[in-house]
Amino acid sequence: MSVENMEKLELRVRKLLDLVVELRQDKSQLEQELASTREHLAKQQEMSEGWEDERGTIRSKIEKVLGELEFLDRSNDH
Repeated sequence: MSVENMEKLELRVRKLLDLVVELRQDKSQLEQELASTREHLAKQQEMSEGWEDERGTIRSKIEKVLGELEFLDRSNDH
């Protein structure tokens, strides 16, 4: 193998190594972004569950008040 061919091969290997380093850095960054996104999603789901609980409580209270209003309305009809 000639010196010129060895230099070409060495250059290609260096480029490949640079690419591997870059890909590893990208992978690390994407893993961090994924972890952050999952954490954000978990918080959003937790908030959503809280809102659903609150919605159910409010609905029950409104139904109770409406029932009391109906009772008063029926009482006034007599």
